[in-house]
Amino acid sequence: MKVVLSGFYGFGNTGDEAILEAILTNLKTRWPEMEITVFSFSPEMTSKAHNVRSLYRGWRQDTWQKLRALRSADLLISGGGGLLQDTYATGIISGPLPYYLLITYLAKRCGTPVMFFSQGIGPITSKYGKWLTKRVANKVDLITVRDAASAEALATLGVHKPPTFVTADIVFAFQERPASAKAQKIIDTLPQATLAVSVRPWFTSNTYIQRQFATILDALIEEKGCHPLFISMEGRHDYEASQAVIRAMQHPEACLLLEPDYTPNDYIQFIKACQLTLGMRLHSLIFSTLAEVPCIGFSYDPKVESFLKLIDMWEQSVAIEEIDTEKVIQNSLSILDEHNPYKIKMSEAKRTLKNKAEENLELLNDYFLKRSLSYEDIVHDHI
Repeated sequence: MKVVLSGFYGFGNTGDEAILEAILTNLKTRWPEMEITVFSFSPEMTSKAHNVRSLYRGWRQDTWQKLRALRSADLLISGGGGLLQDTYATGIISGPLPYYLLITYLAKRCGTPVMFFSQGIGPITSKYGKWLTKRVANKVDLITVRDAASAEALATLGVHKPPTFVTADIVFAFQERPASAKAQKIIDTLPQATLAVSVRPWFTSNTYIQRQFATILDALIEEKGCHPLFISMEGRHDYEASQAVIRAMQHPEACLLLEPDYTPNDYIQFIKACQLTLGMRLHSLIFSTLAEVPCIGFSYDPKVESFLKLIDMWEQSVAIEEIDTEKVIQNSLSILDEHNPYKIKMSEAKRTLKNKAEENLELLNDYFLKRSLSYEDIVHDHI
């Protein structure tokens, strides 16, 4: 079987690279003979890291190779992650939403089946984005989404034709391994009261976010002797945002800022050595759940709030535009003081979401490999 994989790959975003690794390792484990081609912004890096064929995802090069790959494929897997959204500037063919839908459209024109795989949908607010999503997504053969809000978003947009299942982010099926020697050397030196911190730049709110994080972290350092460990989930962007928070703090000497060159697996292992995660990035919170470490989220996007509600940590968390520093400080202290019940909660969430994540692969198998099964059989098996 030949499969093409399209997503936000090769850009250095740790969450998306974790998605790619989780998909590839699970596909290779279940179907070792599967031939996989990944559309990537950095095809050489992707090929080297995962031992797969990779083509440049843009239209400036490898265009005919991409079309040939789609034409010869038995399946296009689009996802996972939050591909279909128009938060960022969107033109007729520019921006993430038109790009991924164009890949889908081309695959269908080539006669290739398409699966939207473990996707997070939205926000899609423009008239063009809504029209394009409805027009193209209704031609897809199978859709799995990582939360109920995404399924509702598709229904609201008028996407009703493809079989659609609510599963979980495929990163919950990530196959962990020991940390690299470089990462383990740092892990071995971390103090017991270490906090994992994930911040990101966010349009015009950067100064506000920096001040709020600095206030919270300084208070936890003074109250509990905590040591913030800053994790850069998207390369230099998050690294520089972390530096700005540290500069705004009264106790910068208590902080450790990791270089933005570790693998997703290493970041999971770093978080395992922590007592609590304070995170903006969705996948910092997902990594924290995988590590069974309690987390407090700072929601800048509906996907973050949806996930925090899914793991029952929204009550402890805040929306980014209205950060109540005193609430976050008190909730952090409560979690640190009563750590075990929260750890148990994270462990239970991890187990549940791992099972849901693996349904993405079971549905792929049932729908595209076990061709003798009817849709009614598939639905019955996954209720």
